[in-house]
Amino acid sequence: MTKYRLGYVAMSQHVHQSSPSQTMTWKQFEQISNREAGIKKLERVAAANLHNTLRILKHNRAYNISFYRMSSKLIPLATHKSLEDWNYIAPLQEHLVSIGNYAKQHNMRIDFHPDHFVVLNTPDKEKLLQSLHVLRYHYRLLKAMGIDPAHRCVLHIGGSYQNKEKSLERFIHNWAYVPPQIQQMIMLENDDTTFHVENCLYITEKLGIPFVFDLHHHLANHTDKDWQQYWPHIVNTWRHSPLPIKMHLSSPRSNKQFRSHADYINVQTFMQFMMQTKGSAEQIDCMIEAKQKDEALFQLMRELAMNNAIDKDDPSNITLR
Repeated sequence: MTKYRLGYVAMSQHVHQSSPSQTMTWKQFEQISNREAGIKKLERVAAANLHNTLRILKHNRAYNISFYRMSSKLIPLATHKSLEDWNYIAPLQEHLVSIGNYAKQHNMRIDFHPDHFVVLNTPDKEKLLQSLHVLRYHYRLLKAMGIDPAHRCVLHIGGSYQNKEKSLERFIHNWAYVPPQIQQMIMLENDDTTFHVENCLYITEKLGIPFVFDLHHHLANHTDKDWQQYWPHIVNTWRHSPLPIKMHLSSPRSNKQFRSHADYINVQTFMQFMMQTKGSAEQIDCMIEAKQKDEALFQLMRELAMNNAIDKDDPSNITLR
């Protein structure tokens, strides 16, 4: 029997004024004449983001949601080159510990998906160094929270740079420059335009990286639409992970805007996925990527509850009868 655990991304539609991604631009920072005062303001914004993250985790706990992707924008400008001397962890340690303790106390899986500009197959050495700098920021946050960083950051392979095959091999080459603790943190996801499931499996099986399967991306970008043939290989990439298999779940906005995320999830698509994967693993964590965030999760739960094949005891942790 397989359990399917639902989660969602960053923002809540139900917890008012709870953005964990409040920001401050470099231009705004420069307009503050006193640098120390500017850093204090950054710390206040970051503290508010972390406070809101904890509020959202408590909201999730109330609805038995134990899977959540945190915002990568928790601490504005933390990776800016002109602020490399800023020790942002120390003044925010208490907030970070509170998040980590709450997540561990309630057996919550929390993780990150760094922005698209974090690429490890870039031919530009400076961009690679900046990508590693951003990944270290995520690592530092997780360590400060007391969360094991293993397999907590989802990345795409990167760009094709006019030669897809060379770009695949460059990822493998550049992997040697990634510190071991950062390597351990990474999961790879298939994307909707360039690197499909077969490309990802080539790298994940070669380097021992867990593969986060995105069903929507696969439907938009594939060599063979039948993803089931790859599923046992995807499952096998998780054999050494301390965490359950993770996949991404979204629906197309429309046929014309197929790659864009819809507000909600197509329940029939998810039901079909569950029917095709049940029994393949003890647990599969399904991250909902929908414009309506937690409301999309609640709507999916309501629709699933109407299906007689679903165990209704806990609709956020689904099992099929």
